Amino acid sequence: MSETHATTAPSAPVFPPGRYGRRRAPGGRRQRWLAVAFAVLLVALLGLVATRLYRQYGDPDYRAEVITYTEITDRQVVIDFRVTVPPGGSAVCLLRARSRDGVQVGEAQVPVSAAPGERHLRVRHRLATTARPLLGEVLRCRPDA
Repeated sequence: MSETHATTAPSAPVFPPGRYGRRRAPGGRRQRWLAVAFAVLLVALLGLVATRLYRQYGDPDYRAEVITYTEITDRQVVIDFRVTVPPGGSAVCLLRARSRDGVQVGEAQVPVSAAPGERHLRVRHRLATTARPLLGEVLRCRPDA
């Protein structure tokens, strides 16, 4: 009596030799090479993106801090702020005013320039608004292009 399908142990199928071509072992060199190439490409791409974002938003030579905001009326706010730039450099600072409910009611890009050898600037800017602001703030300063 021959063994039936139910009595044989499950194993890999046996193919006649030479009939279906050469069988490859799983996890061959080609798959490893593609995985390594993909990983290197991904790391390089992420490095480029990080470098670009750092240059655009994270340059530590350009810092700004609000000193005070005063003269608040229904149409304006005066913002006093300090900017740190490289010696003799220039920057463009983005200012904004927000109302009590958080809505942006004014915005301006303010160019600032330092004298040769000077790093810290104190700037006073009158920001026009469309409604009564609650506060004035400096969002960022970036190199002047």
